[in-house]
Amino acid sequence: MTATAAVPAEAEVYLVGGAVRDALLGRTPGDRDWVVVGSDAEAMRAAGFRPVGLDFPVFLHPHSGEEYALARTERKSGKGYTGFVVHADRAVTLDDDLRRRDFTINAIAQGEDGTLVDPLGGQRDLEARLLRHCSPAFAEDPLRVLRAARFMARFAPLGFRVHEDTLALMRGMVAAGELAHLVPERVWQELKRALGEARPSAFLQTLRACGALAVVLPEVDALYGVPQRAEHHPEIDTGVHVEMVVDMAARLAPGDSTIGFAALTHDLGKALTPAEVLPRHPMHEHAGLVPLAALCARLKVPHAEAQLAADACREHLKVHRLHELRDATVHELIERCGGFRQGLRIEQLALVCTADARGRLGHADSDYPQARALLACRDAALTVQAKDLRREGLEGPALGEALRQARIAAIGAARRAFSGGSAPPATPAD
Repeated sequence: MTATAAVPAEAEVYLVGGAVRDALLGRTPGDRDWVVVGSDAEAMRAAGFRPVGLDFPVFLHPHSGEEYALARTERKSGKGYTGFVVHADRAVTLDDDLRRRDFTINAIAQGEDGTLVDPLGGQRDLEARLLRHCSPAFAEDPLRVLRAARFMARFAPLGFRVHEDTLALMRGMVAAGELAHLVPERVWQELKRALGEARPSAFLQTLRACGALAVVLPEVDALYGVPQRAEHHPEIDTGVHVEMVVDMAARLAPGDSTIGFAALTHDLGKALTPAEVLPRHPMHEHAGLVPLAALCARLKVPHAEAQLAADACREHLKVHRLHELRDATVHELIERCGGFRQGLRIEQLALVCTADARGRLGHADSDYPQARALLACRDAALTVQAKDLRREGLEGPALGEALRQARIAAIGAARRAFSGGSAPPATPAD
């Protein structure tokens, strides 16, 4: 590890946080963060560091652009995750700074000579695969509940679990209404990052274990305990199914939170199925658009993610039953999803539907030819272009209808070539 000579001469510099943690876990570290002890803002600016932000004493290195933060302490001064008074001066020690962090595994520092400073036993917790809070001050920041769940989405595959005392603190924070002070943008950021991790289901499970899922994602929480038809969904519970689907999405499209969000929300309508109809879920794909719109509006979900989620919610049953649809209906599906303007959208939809079909007990490795068939239909239709029909003298509505009919014919030919007369595969009915 090498710090740079640009740091004020009187200061001590330590690598901290995720870079140290990941190196100890044998993972490739991401961005490096540094803490500076024994200096102040004036000296950092004089050394050429550029301050960023207003709330915390963080600076960008003049050459590397990496973040260097003055050692600091924090004192709770209000509600939510922004209600803190930050204290940073030359008297704040490295231990002071490490103790105000969230989890012990993130409170390990590495000196320039490689020596580790670990006052809270973070290395021990790494070995024990424990996510443990640093101090009771953890309960002062509601964002840490979501961070705990996100870290579990990342580290559950390594065998990590949340320490019982930390989980108890999280339950107390939820019961005290602390999560009501989170702003939608921060909730979305944590959710998006969790959906890009290796096991998003652990995010949902952790939030549910402390009661937070019902607060931040009530539309998803409502799916747990809702039964499905066992012949199509051996896992039966809709909430369990959604966990399996988001994990399958992470497997099929690693790091793609757009696919993950659509996978998470594709079945929201099942929570609205009348009890007398269960375990069937007729028309749930349309019913789900209402809670999905509410969720997207509340969390201010970006348009691209919200649009794909709506397409997947509305169309996933049609994709599952692609072999049953008329050629014209397949054309309408592709057109409705913008597939003739944005080819990527159909590829994304195919991925989400694959995750849905394979996110069922006993189906993790099942083939899903519908995805390939849908892409073949899209590709065939796109071989027909309006410019080719204009050469025949067609314009206006006549051109539009001719283009439509030619694309439907191309879809039909592609479907016949794709199926080769074979029997359609079994698919989930709902």
